[in-house]
Amino acid sequence: DEFISSPPRKTVRFGGTLTDILLKYEKGETTDFELLKHQLSDPDIKDAQIINWLHEFRASVVYLTKELDQLVSILLRLPWLKRSREVVEEYLGFLGNLVSAQTVHLRPCLRMIVSQFVPPRITIREDDVDISDSDDDDENLSENFNTCHRALQTVARYVPSTPQFLMPILVENFPFINKSERTLECYVHNLLRVTVYLPTLRLQILELIIEKLLKLDVSAPQQDIEDAEEAANNSDSEEKSTEEGLFDMEEDEERKGNKVVSSSSERMAHPLAERLDVLMTILFSYIKDVCHVDGKLDINRTKDLYRDLVSVFDKLILPTHASCHVQYFMFYICSFKLGLAEAFLDHLWKKLHDPNNPSVIRQTAGSYIGSFLARAKFIPVVTVKACLDLLVNWLHKYIDNQDTGANAYCDVALHGPFYSTCQAVFYTLIFRHKQLLDGNLRKGLSYLQSLNFERVVMCQLNPLKICIPSVVNLFAAITRKYQLVFCYTIIERNNRQFIPVVRSGTGGDLVQTCTNPLDSFFPFDPYLLKR
Repeated sequence: DEFISSPPRKTVRFGGTLTDILLKYEKGETTDFELLKHQLSDPDIKDAQIINWLHEFRASVVYLTKELDQLVSILLRLPWLKRSREVVEEYLGFLGNLVSAQTVHLRPCLRMIVSQFVPPRITIREDDVDISDSDDDDENLSENFNTCHRALQTVARYVPSTPQFLMPILVENFPFINKSERTLECYVHNLLRVTVYLPTLRLQILELIIEKLLKLDVSAPQQDIEDAEEAANNSDSEEKSTEEGLFDMEEDEERKGNKVVSSSSERMAHPLAERLDVLMTILFSYIKDVCHVDGKLDINRTKDLYRDLVSVFDKLILPTHASCHVQYFMFYICSFKLGLAEAFLDHLWKKLHDPNNPSVIRQTAGSYIGSFLARAKFIPVVTVKACLDLLVNWLHKYIDNQDTGANAYCDVALHGPFYSTCQAVFYTLIFRHKQLLDGNLRKGLSYLQSLNFERVVMCQLNPLKICIPSVVNLFAAITRKYQLVFCYTIIERNNRQFIPVVRSGTGGDLVQTCTNPLDSFFPFDPYLLKR
């Protein structure tokens, strides 16, 4: 009864039904069609109008063939996200109908959804210059993102091949690394959300994100970050001394527990490091969330993610020289369970002693093993010993095979992996010798003596000449203290033979270059990003 007595809904519109308009258009009568496009493009279009149109379009998706992609692109530009709940629901229904009836429109639909993964752009006039930036004040942002993910899930439900079409779009829409932190943060966060409901894309998405993080990382070398922080601290302390007393009240307010996140102390002074910091924090919390269910570690989920991360590590991180921070995603996931840390060490060890791998990859694997054993507090002494045994036995075997042969002389090009392993062993010993000797000194010393460092140090390949001087000197001091091996005679002999590498600087003054013939680095040196 209610239905019969209620008046029909009024809508202001021209032409007949949508079907009529589209059929007329096919016959070449375009006036109504142009009017329709005009109405749909109207910026002041009302919610009720949008709902009515979408309702009709849902019933007529059959007609929206490839020839009408102009009309479809207007529909995809409708401002549906910022509208009422009803508009959003109707629009999601329309998308589902559209892609299931006309898969030709799948790519444009996906492009439209992915373009909403960043805050909308707004243009601010400043001194007659248009500054375009992301609109951060939008309090509905997370609501909008939720809706976008619903839209993607809807499309994926109707078109099972969505993931393979989606991936290239995610790659091409990735914001340039100079965009604002907020834009990058939203995009990366949304990419990681996609992996939750389209798990087949997880590996590719992690690869994409980590590749972009690496670009940021190598553009912000450690030294630059430290310099920027120091400069910022100096200017901060100068400001403080001139404005002493002005801000006491504000500081008291802050102490009451309003933690202000964007205060200069929380931000990185180096702009690229600031972006990297924000994005690494997102990656870490993603890893934590995936591996934990109700606050408890879920072993199977953790192993699956570990496998994905190791394959990204092999493909992108190992071949990249001197990244400072990105590799810490491996460090972090390994900290969840000792089994993972051991698996990672085993993985690196296989890379190191497999002669089929390129020398540079084997050397980097050596750097990773040394740095990981030295720095990871979650690795117990038992594991450190097991690794030292493996590495040192391999060194002795290597010496057995080389010391009498034609190549038994000091040359990085020939024996890179050997020197890298020596350095890993020396470095580990520098950081862990106290723990190795802790508790039972006699037992600890006899273990270290059993490693027979003397033979390694004295061999024809002369590792002390190649390893980084700072490592060699610390190793020499420790081994002398515990009378394991006396390195100083060899170091002095090496210094005498060693002609300093000299290049002429500007103005003709001679500059002694720092030698690092192994080109080694320590991937788990202290992490500088604040968050």
